Amino acid sequence: MEGVKSPQSAAHSVGPPVSAVVVTYNALPWLERCLESLRGLETVVVDHGSTDGTLELVERRFPDAIVLRRENRGYGAGLNTGLRASSGRYVLLLNSDAWAEAGAVERLVEFADAHPRAAYVGPRSRHVDGAIQHTVRGFPTLWRLATEYFFFRKLAPRSRRLNAFYAAGFAHDEPRRAEWVMGYAMLVRREAFEEVGGFDESFFMFSEETDLCRRLWDAGWEVWFTPEAEFTHVGGASHKGLMFDENVSGHLRYLAKHRGDAYAERARKLLLWALRLRGVLFRGERGRRYRQAARMLS
Repeated sequence: MEGVKSPQSAAHSVGPPVSAVVVTYNALPWLERCLESLRGLETVVVDHGSTDGTLELVERRFPDAIVLRRENRGYGAGLNTGLRASSGRYVLLLNSDAWAEAGAVERLVEFADAHPRAAYVGPRSRHVDGAIQHTVRGFPTLWRLATEYFFFRKLAPRSRRLNAFYAAGFAHDEPRRAEWVMGYAMLVRREAFEEVGGFDESFFMFSEETDLCRRLWDAGWEVWFTPEAEFTHVGGASHKGLMFDENVSGHLRYLAKHRGDAYAERARKLLLWALRLRGVLFRGERGRRYRQAARMLS
């Protein structure tokens, strides 16, 4: 379901400059650090049925947070819900296993203010060990999926043609417009977000930000990456890497929406053969995931 219009739209001009939305599902142990980094911001926590003490932590340590308990209809749906309950003209949408480093949120807002067509700004991301996490991406196409799923890009890591899915090796060391940036931490301009209808809730998890960025570009807005703001991201803390099927399905859902059913069907066949090959090449849990995804596609 697309469509997110806030009933408080008229009040946004007098609201805070930035709000934060965090969607949670069994978000311990990282949630406390996430919310601590948002102290002082209007913060909305949308919980999708946690049973691990997440809600108790929020109520005890962050009593000023707005807590919404909702049925789990997907990550994008949760973000839409949280954004409707917030009032900032910008909204930071943040995974529960990520946190802002000192001054990062302010720098994102300053960057967006300086770039009035920037509807979506992604920060520089680091793994917990401090290594750069490469978050800038290119929109999926048949060729780009082939370079990823058949490992062609590993044959020539410096080749721009073989690495377009990963933004052709973008170094993540300078501000730059991007086709899309991974959505674990994203500052969105409310005006633009509402104009394009928010997240498409038919994407349960994965590719929802890819689709949003595509629609923002199509509507004349811009998507940016900036290294001036830094966040740390654990990655996969809630889904624990167990939603590979949904990741693959997200590619096809995106392609069917933006390229048509025939194009998506060609992509399905390409991914099917790539995953069958991976299922033969890899053993253990990784191989099992590939074989399971291949069965899903077939």
